[in-house]
Amino acid sequence: MHLVIVESPAKAKTINKYLGPDYKVLASYGHVRDLPPRDGSVRPDEDFAMSWEVDAKASKRLSEIAEAAKASDRIILATDPDREGEAISWHVLDVLQQKRVVKDKPVERVVFNAITRSAVTEAMKAPRQIDMELVKAYLARRALDYLVGFNLSPVLWRKLPGARSAGRVQSVALRLVVDREIEIERFITREYWTVEADMTSAGAPFTARLAIHEGRKLSKFDLGDEAAAAAARQAVISGAFTISAVEKKPARRSPAPPFTTSTLQQEAARKLGFSAQRTMQAAQKLYEGIDIGGETVGLITYMRTDGVQSAPEALQEARQVISGLFGADYVPESARQYRTKARNAQEAHEAIRPTSLARNPGSLRLEGDLGRLYELIWKRMLASQMESARIERTTVDLSTADGRTGLRATGQVILFDGYLKVYEEGRDDPEDEDGGRLPPLREAAVAEVRETRADQHFTEPPPRYSEASLVRKMEELSIGRPSTYASILSVLRDRSYVRMEKNRFIPEDKGRLVTVFLESFFNRYVEYDFTAALEEKLDQVSAGDLDWKALLREFWGDFQGATQEVLQRSTRDVIEALNTTLGPFLFPSPGGRACPKCGTGELSLKPSRFEPFIGCSNYPECRFTRKFGPPSEEGDTPAGDRELGTDPETGQTVFLKSGRFGPFVQLGEEEKPKRASLPKGWSPEAMDLEKGLRLLRLPREVGNHPEDGGVILAGIGRYGPFVQHAGVYANLQGVDEVFEVGVNRAVTLLAEKKAGGRGGRGVAAALRELGPHPVDGAPVRILAGRYGPYVKHGAVNANIPGGEDPETLTLETATALLAARAAKAPTKGGKAKSSRATVSAKPKAAPKAKPAAKPKATPKSKPAAKPKTAAKAVRKSSPKA
Repeated sequence: MHLVIVESPAKAKTINKYLGPDYKVLASYGHVRDLPPRDGSVRPDEDFAMSWEVDAKASKRLSEIAEAAKASDRIILATDPDREGEAISWHVLDVLQQKRVVKDKPVERVVFNAITRSAVTEAMKAPRQIDMELVKAYLARRALDYLVGFNLSPVLWRKLPGARSAGRVQSVALRLVVDREIEIERFITREYWTVEADMTSAGAPFTARLAIHEGRKLSKFDLGDEAAAAAARQAVISGAFTISAVEKKPARRSPAPPFTTSTLQQEAARKLGFSAQRTMQAAQKLYEGIDIGGETVGLITYMRTDGVQSAPEALQEARQVISGLFGADYVPESARQYRTKARNAQEAHEAIRPTSLARNPGSLRLEGDLGRLYELIWKRMLASQMESARIERTTVDLSTADGRTGLRATGQVILFDGYLKVYEEGRDDPEDEDGGRLPPLREAAVAEVRETRADQHFTEPPPRYSEASLVRKMEELSIGRPSTYASILSVLRDRSYVRMEKNRFIPEDKGRLVTVFLESFFNRYVEYDFTAALEEKLDQVSAGDLDWKALLREFWGDFQGATQEVLQRSTRDVIEALNTTLGPFLFPSPGGRACPKCGTGELSLKPSRFEPFIGCSNYPECRFTRKFGPPSEEGDTPAGDRELGTDPETGQTVFLKSGRFGPFVQLGEEEKPKRASLPKGWSPEAMDLEKGLRLLRLPREVGNHPEDGGVILAGIGRYGPFVQHAGVYANLQGVDEVFEVGVNRAVTLLAEKKAGGRGGRGVAAALRELGPHPVDGAPVRILAGRYGPYVKHGAVNANIPGGEDPETLTLETATALLAARAAKAPTKGGKAKSSRATVSAKPKAAPKAKPAAKPKATPKSKPAAKPKTAAKAVRKSSPKA
């Protein structure tokens, strides 16, 4: 019996059908080991020895693989054909060797670019050994990410309260977003005008733009105001024009190559509105296979690739399909050959393409994300092998007899659509540079002006990054690798360093502050060139041209010194340095940093565990604060601060103020005045005395509970509006209900809450019904939870990732989220014991000494050990790279 080990159970099931009864295919379910999130997992003092810990869920699966390995004659490692796949194979083999189940059995490595019967059977005929150069590149990358995360993040926590963590690549991606925001803020808008005319010649209408005014060619800003534009428009109105030149230039447009990981993510974002994570989830399913006619078949080739080339048989099939669908005119003389610019040839696999172009998207009838993404991949591959489009670009010049006024019209005609019949690459900011279609126009013909208009324009700053444009920029700068882009963007959102508005990245104050801190004290490590150079060196490791330990030694020597230097600085020095760097942004007014309230204090940046803010140095005597950012237009005062009126009960003034956590109302100006935050949906502009007093009076007494006579209260908490009685809280539908809810309604809600389960949780509101689960037919719903929308099926709840839109989430995606959540469910017995392994320069045999040999702690020693362990856990959480 031959044991085949792959990553995914879906892949295992499909491959088992292809190989037959002599093979047993088991899944590792992805990575089985990782560096534990604590100090000492990578030890530079021991030549970068690395301790690996088996995942609790993977322990049982590895035991099953080990039992199967004992009974097998041959072990075949068939994980994915990239660096991560090579690392998974190495990890699995290392664990099997430690369990002493390999012995003298042959161990082989096979790779296939597609999960089809022919691809798998052919791969089995060409086994090889594990590529240790790729494994070393993986080890170097993991060590670098760990060393940066576990040494830089503690510096952030100590010197910049509220910062979550920092990573080697994530921090550079964040800097891109912040730098673009700064560029937008510094942009100076300029006004300019254009003059257009609706013209006719021999009865044919067209539009032309003023190009020559007063005998001089116009540049963009020559018509800088309305007066200049009006004078130019009058010159067009009074002019008599003839067509002085008609120029036609033939052009060809060639198709884009088939998809790489990066270009697939970009196009899916532009054309389908998918996040990078959503794209890769759908692509993974297409790669692993879909049931077609009773057999599971992989529909696309491997989706993590930098390559744009395709196999000869795929090119030949593409030509046949194109000829059959569109005719011989759409097939070029020879197949198009694309070349990748990948720096590492070992990772330059085939492009992402359908395993068979004969599988038309319409015939497969795939639903949801899978159908839309497969159609995109199918069309892109087909178009990449089609004939070029032939275009005729036309430029028409019109001028007056004296040549002092001239117009220009541009347009294009598609003579042969070629690949455009199937697919045209999307653009982030599309512009019609070639104009519309022009009628036939004759040189020296008279052209009449029918209507003119002068239009005002303003220059615009560069747009914020979308997922597509940010991925493209990261690829251009060689920041990270395409397979990591989705996780990098997710980390930035999950840590609240950025937010998405209209599908664009906007840095949060916290993210901006982290970036400024890193630029001030770790500038080298967030430089684009340095990060790109490090990626080049990692590629050299995978190519066998650079020793991975030498790379780590070079990096660690400088990086350790930089972290120690910053740790030795006082927090006050760090904050003052940030005040200086951020001065033009935070304190742009002539008064600089002088406190506008007390006049003697100095404004300064104040980090906090929630959000940074600006405060006075005379605190607590002066309690002036404002939100992080430049002062309002009214001056350096909290934006929106105003008096709402006088409370008739106390005679104190009610203020509307803006603090570091948002707008709030305040009663009086005592040392500790009563305050209430404005609830979500209440704008500061609409606040008045009545609303302010209603908030300050909360919690409100609704009445007495009929069972025990206890008081029922209504209020607004951190999770929204509620009613409360005897420790049981029930959510209300809206803020207004807090002030209107009666006893009967409150009693009903509290009773439902009690019936909802432990902790007093009630039934969450259903946002959407997705349909029956394909396994048991039970309903799958999207519910509104206290932490956001989630998917529910039976007793399983799964969070909806930040990049997913609950309104467009499909049943297929929901079931995948539920399956992943079910696989992660903890066992009743608690955490499984983890096994560890140490990687050093030379692999050693597993030690004979048993781990259980450690002496047991006496009862007296236990109380002393617990606080130390707990303190360490608090200090060292788990930053990701």
